[in-house]
Amino acid sequence: MLDIKFLRENPDVVKENIKKKFQDHKLPMVDEVIEFDKEVRAVQQEGDDLRRQRNDLSKQIGVLMKEGKKDEAEKVKAQVTANAERLSELEARQAELSEEIKKRMMVIPNIIDPSVPIGKDDSCNVEIEKYGDPVVPEFEIPYHTDIMSRFDGIDLDAAGKVAGNGFYYLMGDIARLHSSVIAYARDFMINRGFTYCVPPFMIRSNVVTGVMSFDEMDAMMYKIEGEDLYLIGTSEHSMIGKFIDTLNEEENLPYTLTSYSPCFRKEKGAHGIEERGVYRIHQFEKQEMIVVCKPEDSMEWYDKLWQNTVDLFRSLDIPVRTLECCSGDLADLKVKSCDVEAWSPRQKKYFEVGSCSNLGDAQARRLGIKVKDKDNNKYFAHTLNNTVVAPPRMLIAFLENNLNADGSVNIPKVLQPYMGGQEKLVPKN
Repeated sequence: MLDIKFLRENPDVVKENIKKKFQDHKLPMVDEVIEFDKEVRAVQQEGDDLRRQRNDLSKQIGVLMKEGKKDEAEKVKAQVTANAERLSELEARQAELSEEIKKRMMVIPNIIDPSVPIGKDDSCNVEIEKYGDPVVPEFEIPYHTDIMSRFDGIDLDAAGKVAGNGFYYLMGDIARLHSSVIAYARDFMINRGFTYCVPPFMIRSNVVTGVMSFDEMDAMMYKIEGEDLYLIGTSEHSMIGKFIDTLNEEENLPYTLTSYSPCFRKEKGAHGIEERGVYRIHQFEKQEMIVVCKPEDSMEWYDKLWQNTVDLFRSLDIPVRTLECCSGDLADLKVKSCDVEAWSPRQKKYFEVGSCSNLGDAQARRLGIKVKDKDNNKYFAHTLNNTVVAPPRMLIAFLENNLNADGSVNIPKVLQPYMGGQEKLVPKN
């Protein structure tokens, strides 16, 4: 959410930013906010004047009563009553106007970084750099669920009976591989100086609206019936929520946290063959990283965060690339974002396995995450988040890139301690 002072002083900048995000239907909101804001300040001024008058009139009543001038005192009392009624009207109007402003400010997009490429949708995203050599082996690579089935490692039919489409049972070596990747990612981030955390897996609505846009919320979140609780779609939500309504000492920044959680997503819409199996699902597990820092440090942390993901995937012998998200592909709260995509030798292309985002002070402003410097000046923190690893989707890239012609799967050295020392998985059928 933007600072209303910034919008008031820079309406043309805000409008140009809306155009860059191809959301022209939001352009009228800028002028509406400005008009509502003018009225709010006028109402506030009148209310302040009436409050000052109330104090003066109360003193007058006391003096008049002491002087025995009851009639005059009653007239002043009548004025106090009239002022009180007017003040009540003003306070109601101010609350109404403030709500109208908030409704619009919550959907006016954040100002994107000048480096963000301009484009309408993800087809305009720009490749930044490749890491590792993408290889297509001479042998045919089966679909990922077929690879898993060779190890008796997946049961979609039983999951469909138990929970419906979009769920899965992982079994045996594949389930162990899944847990090993999560454990390795946890230790990888701890070794990079991040504090490990297991957060709540449900959050209240005020946290939901603090960390994401309404459109994202509707598309992603599962609500608990009869409760003010939502299942998290990523642990970023509850991790950033940890700092709600806090005043943090500048000397303690940055906060760098890495978290494990299950994630739950609606994943609305129909999907093609490449998004079946365990690619796009309603439940998965994830290792995440978040940073709360000073504004001047956020871009430096942004580069560190996506580099962590690249380094982790390369340590598992998976080629990856980074992709700069264009303006139209950025969620409204984001200042800048890039995707990390893993190479799929079966598809002969890259696919998304993680996303890194700098949200500026948008989440902090919504959630009240403030910082106090040594001179007692207060300002809003910047927040960032990035996927460390999110199996089972990540398993697709792992299995395809480590598959051998005989159907076995190599276990990279860094993962072998988590797999009981195994160097290779051998198919059962």
